[in-house]
Amino acid sequence: MKFSSLIVLCCSVISLALGSPQVVNTDEAETVIAKSGHTNNWAVLVSTSRFWFNYRHMANVLSLYRTVKRLGIPDSQIILMLSDDIACNPRNAFPGTVFNNMDQAIDLYGDLIEVDYRGYEVTVENFVRLLTDRWDPDHPRSKRLLTDENSNIFIYLTGHGGNEFLKFQDADEIGSYDIADAFEQMHEKKRYNEIFFMIDTCQANTMYERFYSPNILAVGSSQIEESSYSHHSDMDIGVAVIDRFTYYTLDFLEKIKTNSKVTMDKLFDEYTFENIHSTPGIRTDLFNREVKDVLLTDFFGNVQDVVVDEVEDDLLYISNHYANGTQITHDSHKTLKAINRVAFDLPSTEGFSTSKQGKIIAGVFLAGLILLFLK
Repeated sequence: MKFSSLIVLCCSVISLALGSPQVVNTDEAETVIAKSGHTNNWAVLVSTSRFWFNYRHMANVLSLYRTVKRLGIPDSQIILMLSDDIACNPRNAFPGTVFNNMDQAIDLYGDLIEVDYRGYEVTVENFVRLLTDRWDPDHPRSKRLLTDENSNIFIYLTGHGGNEFLKFQDADEIGSYDIADAFEQMHEKKRYNEIFFMIDTCQANTMYERFYSPNILAVGSSQIEESSYSHHSDMDIGVAVIDRFTYYTLDFLEKIKTNSKVTMDKLFDEYTFENIHSTPGIRTDLFNREVKDVLLTDFFGNVQDVVVDEVEDDLLYISNHYANGTQITHDSHKTLKAINRVAFDLPSTEGFSTSKQGKIIAGVFLAGLILLFLK
């Protein structure tokens, strides 16, 4: 690099160090966001059932929990709601475990799950409050959905339902209008960029027909007057361990890696009557993208491309050596001083405030590092 180019580069660095504002207008900011689509991913996973005979519903939600964690969404951005009455149920022949397949290859429970709402905390009221963020000031942050206008949210519900309603633990019901209105509040409060709503229950498709807010993609396991069926039972456990719709969803997602470019339409191709034994539904009219352009990881993952630069721990060594290990000569240090005094015509630091001196020193240090690595 020519010395004049280096001067310009160093000037930019020191300008930042001195606190010169970098103005970015709203249009430019929106362009940056539009290119990435979203900046963070969240998942809300809810099993609305309780009791031993609903084992498969807990297995459903824990299976999706395992999948989104594997694909990169951290526990801090997953809200898990379940009765949590299966693993330690007296009827469980394998205490402390939950399986989703008769081969019992994967214990979905174990020690690595973080349940945010359990037992009688899994209510319609808490679910709606979670979506709309209407909590008392002392409500724990770990139990809140702290999303913003750049958040993509995957919402998964499983349980027992009917025509435009979903039961919560046989004690309460949430209607399709309730969820639709909650999503509209989220839209008005700029709490999401896009939502992917998935529900596995009887007559599931009726639960998304009342949605009217933008940027929502929805899928359900069965149409009106259809049941949603289990996939298979485990004779040792004595009950069904997973539903068909969720089984084929997981079967496909298990082949997906964190950097996958597979799109949502490929998953939807798995939802055939032959596989599901009911009529899955997909609603795309509110969504502003074609499903063939939507990556699975836009909702199931949290891909962040980070390059870790392996550098020496000894900063003093770095500051006195070039990248190739050659020690910096006295003349090189004089060059840095020239950049500081000649190129920028900076006066002596006498009379400068302490904070400004610190900024200048920081700028010169950064310029020096750039010089060393470009040498």
